[in-house]
Amino acid sequence: MTDMQGKTALITGGAGEIGVATARVLAARGARTVVADREGADWSALDAAVPDAVKLHGDVTREADWQGMVADCIEAAGAPTMFFNNAGVEGKVASIHETSAEDFEKVMAVNVRGVFLGLKHVIPIMVGAAGGSIVNASSVAGLEAGAGLAPYTTSKHAVIGLTRTAAAEYAAQGIRVNSVHPGPIDSRMMSSLEGGLGPDFERSQMTAQIPMGRYGRPEEVAELTAFLLSDAASYCNGGRYTADGGMTQS
Repeated sequence: MTDMQGKTALITGGAGEIGVATARVLAARGARTVVADREGADWSALDAAVPDAVKLHGDVTREADWQGMVADCIEAAGAPTMFFNNAGVEGKVASIHETSAEDFEKVMAVNVRGVFLGLKHVIPIMVGAAGGSIVNASSVAGLEAGAGLAPYTTSKHAVIGLTRTAAAEYAAQGIRVNSVHPGPIDSRMMSSLEGGLGPDFERSQMTAQIPMGRYGRPEEVAELTAFLLSDAASYCNGGRYTADGGMTQS
C-alpha cells in the first residue's frame, strides 16, 4: 500500500475499537495520527497502540468544537489530507412506536449532523491542500434494514447520501469521499446491541446470517479504511465498501 509518510490523518471516534485499530494501521504506515473523541473518553487502548498519537476532545454535534478540533489538528500535526469520519452511536433497541423523539434525535445528531459538520469543516482544509481522502463510517444498516433500530438505520442510510453528495461536489478539487459499511464487529457497540435484543439472544443467531460464520475484527475494518484513505485507492470515489463477511453480498 502507498506509503503515508508525512501525511496527517484525523480520526473521530478515536477511542473506540475501530478508531484505535485505524490509528494503529495509519501510524504504522507513517501517517501523523490525530484522534478525537468526547470528553471523558477512555484513551488507554489508543495509548497502548499509538503512544505518540495526538489526542483531541470534542463533541461532533457542536460546530464550535469542530472549528477547534480542526484548528488544533493543524497546529499539532499539519493539515489533514486523510479523514476518517468515524464517530457514531448505536442508540436503543426498540420498535418505532416505542422510540422517543429524543432518542431518535440523539442518534441523528451524532451519526448525521456529526458527519455533516466533519465534512463541512475538513473539506475546506483539503481544498487548500489541493486534495485529500475522506472515509465516512456507515454500516450494513445503511444498506439493509432490520427491526428495532430505526434511528441507527436511518442515520446510516443518511451517511450514504452525504458521502455521495460530497464525492460529486469535490472530485474536481482532488477530494475523494467513500463510505465503509461494517457488519457485526466484535466491539463494545455490538455488545450493547446484543444486550438490547433481550436475554434470549445468542450470538449464533447473528453469525448464522454471515456467510463467513463469525463477527469481524476492528482491524479488518481498519485495513479497508486505510486502503480507501491511501493513494492506492486513487480512482475510488463515492463508493460503498463493506467489511461484513458476505452478510449483504454487495
